[in-house]
Amino acid sequence: MGKQFDVIAMGELLIDFTTYGESNQGNTLFEACPGGAPCNVLSLLAKLGKKTAFLGKVGEDQFGKLLRTTLQSVGIDDSYLLADKEVNTTLAFVHTLEDGDREFSFYRNPGADMMLTEDEVEEEFIKQAKIFHFGTLSMTHEGVRKATKKAIKIAKEAGIFISFDPNLREPLWTSLDLAKEQMEYGFSYCDMLKISDNEIQFVTGVEDYEEGIQYLQEKYHIPIILLTMGKAGSRVYYNGICVEREGKKVQAVDTTGAGDTFCGSILYYLLENDFAHLTEGQLGEMLEFANAAAALVTTKKGAIRSMPSKEEILEII
Repeated sequence: MGKQFDVIAMGELLIDFTTYGESNQGNTLFEACPGGAPCNVLSLLAKLGKKTAFLGKVGEDQFGKLLRTTLQSVGIDDSYLLADKEVNTTLAFVHTLEDGDREFSFYRNPGADMMLTEDEVEEEFIKQAKIFHFGTLSMTHEGVRKATKKAIKIAKEAGIFISFDPNLREPLWTSLDLAKEQMEYGFSYCDMLKISDNEIQFVTGVEDYEEGIQYLQEKYHIPIILLTMGKAGSRVYYNGICVEREGKKVQAVDTTGAGDTFCGSILYYLLENDFAHLTEGQLGEMLEFANAAAALVTTKKGAIRSMPSKEEILEII
C-alpha cells in the first residue's frame, strides 16, 4: 500500500520573535517568524518536493491563524494541526548574543502546543508516513508526552522509519533529569538520531564526541547518528563508518533553524537513496548537501519561510 506522506512530524509550532533593529524611539523591534523545530524540518522537505504533514496544536488566536496559513503556503498538510480554544499559541523570543549564539525566552505556561492529548493522535494518520519525526519539546509535560509516546509506538509497530532530534531547550524542563530521561526514551525507539555537540555532552556526561557516540551506539544500537558541530560541520556514524565534512562559510544573519534544516536535508537524502546500503561516498555527499542547506538558511531571518531550493543548495556545494 502506498503511503500518503513522505514525512509526518509532531511537536511544537510557535512564533519565534527575532530582533529586527530599533524603532525611531530607540525601542527594540521584533519580527514574528513562524517556527518550531518539527515544522522547520518539514518546510525544507516540502521545498524539495516531498509530501509532508504536521501533527500538533496552536491557539485559536491571531498567531495560530498565522501559523496555519504559513503551513498551507509552504505546502505542509495541516489537516492534523488542531486549535485550542482556551490556551494561546506558544511564543519564543530569540536573543542573539555577541558571539552569534542565542538565548530563548519562552511564553509557554502553558502554551497551546502542550495541550495535544493522546486521544487526538490517530493511528491511521501516523501509518500514512514513510518517516515519522519528533523531538523532545513535545515531551516536557505529561499530557503531550503521552500523545508523543503513543505516536512513536504506532510508528514503531507499523515498521515506519523513526527520526529523532532531541532539540534540548533547558528552560522548558521542570528538571534536567526529566529532560535526560525523555531523550533516552527517544534514543531507544529511533532509527536515526540527529544530535548536537552540546546535547551529546549533556546526555552522556562525556566531553569527547567519539566516546559519547560510542556510548549511544553500544547502549541503543541506533542505525544512523548525525552529529552537528555548528560552524565546524558535521559527522555521520553508520554501519561502523564515520564520515566528517566541514561547514560552509556564509555571512550568517540568524542561526535559528539551522539544525532543523540540516535534519530535513538528511531525511530528504534518505528518502532518495537506499538506506540499507549507503556507501562512504554517499554519506559524504549527504553531509555536504545538509551542511550547505543549513548554512544557507542562516543567511535569512526565521526558518520556515527561509528554506533554500535544491538549486541554491547545489550551487554552494
